[in-house]
Amino acid sequence: MATVTRENIGLLNDKITVKVSQEDYLPNYDKAVKQLSKTANIPGFRKGMVPAGMVKKMHGQAIFADEVLKTVEKELTGYLQNEKVEIFAQPLSLEKEAKNFDHNNPTEYNFDFEIGLKPAFEVTPLQEGKTTLSRYKIKVTSEMLDKEVDNLLEKGGKNEETEKVSSENDFLTVKFEESDEAGNVLEGGIQKDNAIKLKQFSAPIQEQLKGKGKGDSIVFFLATSFEAAALHDILHDLGFHGHNDADAQRYFKLTIEKVEVIVKRELNEEFFKEVFPKDEVTTEEAFREKLKSEIEKYWDSESRNHLHNELFEVLVHETPIELPKDFLKRWLQQGGEKPKTAEEAEKEYPGFDHQLRWTLISDKLIRENKLDVSFDELKESAKQKVMGYFGGAAAADGAEWLDSYLERLLQDEKFVDQTYREMVTQKLFDWAEQKVTVKEEEVSAEEFAKLPNKHHHHEH
Repeated sequence: MATVTRENIGLLNDKITVKVSQEDYLPNYDKAVKQLSKTANIPGFRKGMVPAGMVKKMHGQAIFADEVLKTVEKELTGYLQNEKVEIFAQPLSLEKEAKNFDHNNPTEYNFDFEIGLKPAFEVTPLQEGKTTLSRYKIKVTSEMLDKEVDNLLEKGGKNEETEKVSSENDFLTVKFEESDEAGNVLEGGIQKDNAIKLKQFSAPIQEQLKGKGKGDSIVFFLATSFEAAALHDILHDLGFHGHNDADAQRYFKLTIEKVEVIVKRELNEEFFKEVFPKDEVTTEEAFREKLKSEIEKYWDSESRNHLHNELFEVLVHETPIELPKDFLKRWLQQGGEKPKTAEEAEKEYPGFDHQLRWTLISDKLIRENKLDVSFDELKESAKQKVMGYFGGAAAADGAEWLDSYLERLLQDEKFVDQTYREMVTQKLFDWAEQKVTVKEEEVSAEEFAKLPNKHHHHEH
């Protein structure tokens, strides 16, 4: 009979030996040989009439090895299930070289594997009084409001043609023609029409263009005439996709074809309606109030993300969990799609360790506190998402297309998986937030931006 033995070889690291003898695998080997003799195509024999001896001669070795390994695998899996061993990933084979299987001399074989065991642990940071975190309340100042109102007025503004370039927000329609330094247009050079804001040019060129109007031109050296981001876009416009420095080493003659100034919108009811179509906003005061509450909502969600991030870091770094590091590093080397070197595994390990701790902690909390998300909850959330996305149209149109749209979405495994993960993570943080002490702190947007922000590791 096959036997399975287990011994400890390190922290949370056990060696399992599976011993199989003839009676464990021979019956299956004979069965497999018979099976093949029925189906094998061997020249000189009719199909189904190939003698077993012939099959053994040609394929015996491979079938034999296959059946021994299958038996070992079955024993190992059965053992881990019966003993309810909680392991990381899958067992790693400790066999350094291939066994010499000889189907003519069946014998007893020993196979060694190692496993990494999942640790038992307590999520100590969530024990009473252990953890205090800050919830930041960002003050929305009248300056912030003024700035936002101004942005919206400009965004909704119209362009009107004007005579001369005067402000950095002026909008120029121009013709680019590749030229020499003196402005003589090169034959066969690049030519392109473009629309560009004055402020995208570098300061000296802005000065040169101010006061110029339709039909006027200047000559400039491309590499030094634009803000960095604008230069990238301009090169792209001119047909260069590699963006190497050499592309920008050329002169252009620029001719102004039109100058437009942005005329800001007026603060009136028509404008309020455009910004908040669903609300009855008729006065500037009400408009500013509504805008203020929108900005507050934004900062509240930023603040909540910040709190959840802090909570995540505390859970991952302060929950004492022992991990079988050496096993996991070996697993990183051998367990993936393609083998890695010891150095690669070493380099990847810290990120892997972090993620693994989070998986262990979140799984435990979700399981023990029944924080799971049901399919109905997921469906409801997806529906809200879709309705939010399509706005009022979704509700008004009769729900038929909405249902079939949802139906399709919920068949997309990736969508379901992602939505589930977001929802379960949200549930987990909402629950965990109740287990720590949260103190409110008022800060300005500038102070909030300066807070050390740890990386977002979790799905959010």
